[in-house]
Amino acid sequence: MMQNKILNTSLAAVGEDIGPELGAKMVKDFQDAYPTENPWVFCGKDILQKILNQPDCQGVRFYHAIDELGRRTLVSVGINSQEEIISEYSAIDAGGIMKREIGIVADRNGIPKPGTKSTSTTTDLDWW
Repeated sequence: MMQNKILNTSLAAVGEDIGPELGAKMVKDFQDAYPTENPWVFCGKDILQKILNQPDCQGVRFYHAIDELGRRTLVSVGINSQEEIISEYSAIDAGGIMKREIGIVADRNGIPKPGTKSTSTTTDLDWW
């Protein structure tokens, strides 16, 4: 049923607010099942905005990846209205010349230090 909902929705509208209780349960379930995995990955708004500002970008896809130090991370790419990775696009430079730009492929996210679950002091949701 969820697959049909996604197929019948514009790409830009995919995703929903699931609320703190379900979010906390999902995070806890993951951390219980995979206690040695990174509990979170942080990606700043500047790079996300750059990805979203690419022409025809409908959203961001996150790929599980391993960085040069062997740590799990996420690689982020923009997805266009055809559900394809934005690998390149046309742009006009300051001199009015049309040129091809390479699509943004992002990483260098913040990841926790080993043993760190959170940096927040929130007590009612211990996964924050």
